Amino acid sequence: MTTKPHLATQPYWIESAPLPRFPKLDRDDEVDVVIVGGGITGLTAAYLLTLDGRRVALLERERCAQIDTGHTTAHLTMVTDQQLSALVKRFGRDHAQASWEAGLAAIGQIDAIIGELHLDCDFDWVPGYLHAPMTHRADDTVTAMLRDEAALAAELGFDASFVQEVPFAGRPGIRFESQARFHPRKYLAGLARAISDRGGMIFEHSAAEEFSDDPRCVTSNGHTIACGDVVLATHTPLLGTAGMVGATLFQTKLSLYTTYVVSGRVPKGRIPDALYWDTEDPYHYLRLEPQTDHDIVIFGGEDHKTGQASDTTACFDRLEQTLTSLVGEVAIDHRWSGQVIETPDGLPFIGNTADHQFAGTGYAGNGMTFGTLAGMMAADRILGRTNPWSALFDPSRTAIRGAWDYVKENKDYPYYLVRDRFAGTEGKSLRSVPRGAGRVLDLHGQPVAVYRDEMGAVTQKSAKCTHMGCLVGWNDAERSWDCPCHGSRFKPDGAVIAGPAEAPLPDPEN
Repeated sequence: MTTKPHLATQPYWIESAPLPRFPKLDRDDEVDVVIVGGGITGLTAAYLLTLDGRRVALLERERCAQIDTGHTTAHLTMVTDQQLSALVKRFGRDHAQASWEAGLAAIGQIDAIIGELHLDCDFDWVPGYLHAPMTHRADDTVTAMLRDEAALAAELGFDASFVQEVPFAGRPGIRFESQARFHPRKYLAGLARAISDRGGMIFEHSAAEEFSDDPRCVTSNGHTIACGDVVLATHTPLLGTAGMVGATLFQTKLSLYTTYVVSGRVPKGRIPDALYWDTEDPYHYLRLEPQTDHDIVIFGGEDHKTGQASDTTACFDRLEQTLTSLVGEVAIDHRWSGQVIETPDGLPFIGNTADHQFAGTGYAGNGMTFGTLAGMMAADRILGRTNPWSALFDPSRTAIRGAWDYVKENKDYPYYLVRDRFAGTEGKSLRSVPRGAGRVLDLHGQPVAVYRDEMGAVTQKSAKCTHMGCLVGWNDAERSWDCPCHGSRFKPDGAVIAGPAEAPLPDPEN
């Protein structure tokens, strides 16, 4: 039975977490960067740029974190809507792997910001499950596909494994470790306050009305802000200074879909805390927002091309019926719809769309991760820093094939640094380390190089190479800790075998 004590037609996030209010733009000004759009992409870029001392003005046509970001379900996962095998076929193994690693880096960035700002935003690391549909019995073809996808993900270095029966779903699927969930409005409220505290300017009810490139500026509310760079963080990118023809051609590459969400109360513990999404087309997706004495279940699906459904109320009704069949009694109190944008090849477009103009779009079902990534990449581009995913996500890209030389080359240290810090460790238990072997474990929130000798004695050292901070890996053949970035090698007890590192691996922090 489904009950509706109070059915709100706006997202749960908006009712449950207010955001600070900001004024309208009411004066001319000059800044380093104008950011158009106050969702997760714009606020992430603004935070990272102000952190580096840049003067930033953010323009939002309504309220921050209220439109597209406010209508999310806030899954934080590196797993793309496009199957990993399809990405491998189109882009090659290295690039497919990198696209998932980019998602992990974005989740890691969110986690780092939460730590820096001490935000209470319901963030937690949880497993993610891709599983066969719960509405009908899985056939052998689906099960075989899930086995193959799990094996491929594991081959490419991700913590993924096939499970015969996913918790709650009761269907075969893939378990992905170290995915996450959070309350997006609580998180972005913290970012907005930090931006303002660092001198960044946020203007609400200030739509970008006109762009000029000579001199570079943006006009809103009849006032002009001059700038060096522009970031278009508006879900569907504005024309900006790209020109009508170029911008129109770019926008024809995008497919816009409407997706539907319902949420409500369920008894505590009825559903294990994880991210769930199935293999149906369109797929269903589910997550929890835990409360003290109950859980909020958030369930979405029923996607269709925007504007191509005559009875959208029926979409909500079908979604509620499906959720009830899966969960039993649920007190549904919110329903809302959002919009996702897909690209022809399954990866987002993130990069320059004109000179000194950066944009991000096409995040599909990964709005929170790719939105964060776009903010990171915008900051890197403006600050002149190398970013390992620039070519992969470039809006003007053609199909990229072949290995990335920089995966193997010394000069591309930033790629390994990101990968090692965010792609996960090899476990969290000392018991997982066999005799005569080493593993990098996550112990008390830090990566630790753990070696167990033939007699069972354990040695623990920091897993961060003392040269430039990459994570070392265990070389089973040589029985050494080796750094993938610049080739430093260490003995099992942390002593230096070969440089460029000069200092031994230290003991872990207490």
